[in-house]
Amino acid sequence: QVQLVESGGGLVQAGGSRRLSCAASGRIVSAYSRGWFRQAPGKEREFVGAITRSTNSTYYADPVKGRFTISRDNAKNTVYLQMNSLKPEDTAVYYCAAGPPSSRWSEYAYWGQGTQVTVSS
Repeated sequence: QVQLVESGGGLVQAGGSRRLSCAASGRIVSAYSRGWFRQAPGKEREFVGAITRSTNSTYYADPVKGRFTISRDNAKNTVYLQMNSLKPEDTAVYYCAAGPPSSRWSEYAYWGQGTQVTVSS
């Protein structure tokens, strides 16, 4: 079993930055790639970005390209989502997931509880 715990959410002004963390524990956690997703009220869960387990390659959804960066610290089993130039439309609950490198949330087996990010205008 893999456990994921996100942290770092909160209230931030538009144009500001925030870094989310996703700490993982459990069996063979390093065997999985990690994805970040978000879900705003009344909207579907959407892909934000992912980082592969082996090469640390990253890829991002178009709305966040150039503003968000995913990195990982394998020694700490932690993945980070650095969010810069935040916009009000980035407001959502952000989730970390572990699974194959994919933009499809249904392909991820393990999920964190989510952390709220609110961007004020």
